[in-house]
Amino acid sequence: MESKTNVEQRLAESFKKLAIKTSIEKITIKEITDGAGVIRPTFYNHFQDKYELLEWLIRTEILDPVIPLMKEGDLRESLIQIFTNLMQEKEFYMKVVRLEGQNSCEMITRKFVKEVLLIFINEQVGDKKAAKKGLTTDMVAEYYAQSIAFVIMEWIKLNMSLSPEQMADIFRYITSHSMEEVIAEMN
Repeated sequence: MESKTNVEQRLAESFKKLAIKTSIEKITIKEITDGAGVIRPTFYNHFQDKYELLEWLIRTEILDPVIPLMKEGDLRESLIQIFTNLMQEKEFYMKVVRLEGQNSCEMITRKFVKEVLLIFINEQVGDKKAAKKGLTTDMVAEYYAQSIAFVIMEWIKLNMSLSPEQMADIFRYITSHSMEEVIAEMN
């Protein structure tokens, strides 16, 4: 009997091939299952719809590999790994970035980046209370998840023209300087 992960991977590969050729909105479950060599009910044993499959792809291929780096507190290497993982499937993510609405690549990415950041923050903070009243780990994770997701989406839209290292450095620069400092250096 074939493992669950193997079937999911085959469905994912079929989905990626189709997404490169046509818009994601137009891809049918039948096309995905035909490409994976499984029957339609098999798809629904693993995923609710193609958007859940997309979420699985982003989580397993882009974000899960960086969790060990995040736990070690290596944010720069985590960002480099995210950008590198995206670049390996450039054609696919150039199509995925066009999705809008609740199933958009940005919304999915932000959701999972927040989860990964919460792991990192909780590893760093533990049970300590924030020095600033009202500042919560959830707020910090959401703020940086939105920032990271935005930078990722912009990078993809710009055809991934900068290296993963350059993008990690840009993100680190922006988040470690005040807006006034960044603007002053742009002049």
